[in-house]
Amino acid sequence: QLQVAESGGGLVQPGGSLRLSCESSGFILQYYDMAWFREAPGKEREGVSCTNRDDTDGKTVYSDSVKGRFTIVRDVVKNRIHLQMNSLKPEDSGTYYCAVEGFCSGARVPGTSSFSSWGRGIQVTVSS
Repeated sequence: QLQVAESGGGLVQPGGSLRLSCESSGFILQYYDMAWFREAPGKEREGVSCTNRDDTDGKTVYSDSVKGRFTIVRDVVKNRIHLQMNSLKPEDSGTYYCAVEGFCSGARVPGTSSFSSWGRGIQVTVSS
């Protein structure tokens, strides 16, 4: 399995912003399809965003719940892919995971079974 790690989580007030980072170990992250997932307490892990290795406009997809608020940002120099999260809501709280070794295809974020290498997750709490 490939190793990836998340960073940048924390506590933020509703309406605020956070930037999560996914960093790879021993391979170039930009060469892989990569996805962000999140899991809230008592709920199933759900897809947030999926970005294609080609990094072509229009090939990054977002779930309906975050569309227009979350954006994938690539940092080729530092070999990281960020999830910029704006206008955060309490329902965005949960553990966020980045995943590789999978495929982004179609117009929707794929399910968890589509990816085989996962980070350990990072906590995001949106609360006043």
